[in-house]
Amino acid sequence: MVKHVILWTLKSEYSKEEKAGIKAGIKSGLEGLKGVVPGLVDIKVNTEPLDSSNCDVMLDSTFEDEASLKGYSVHPSHVEVANTKVRPYTASRVCMDYEV
Repeated sequence: MVKHVILWTLKSEYSKEEKAGIKAGIKSGLEGLKGVVPGLVDIKVNTEPLDSSNCDVMLDSTFEDEASLKGYSVHPSHVEVANTKVRPYTASRVCMDYEV
């Protein structure tokens, strides 16, 4: 199994209300990929960090293997979500992939 964890910070230009809508779009878009992308075992998006956090959104996903993770990165459904719901609104991205 391979874990794929990403932390994003949203662009500062958005209001609190706009950020709430953006977060909801990211969550529904990414979690909607379960059962669509081959090898994707589990996917969860956390959009409610504690005040002590320095990011806005966390993706925690699990894949069958590294090949499945690579397939996810180019899968058309994932690319669509990334290009329409994530990338336009994020200022920074940190990623860690590891075997479990």
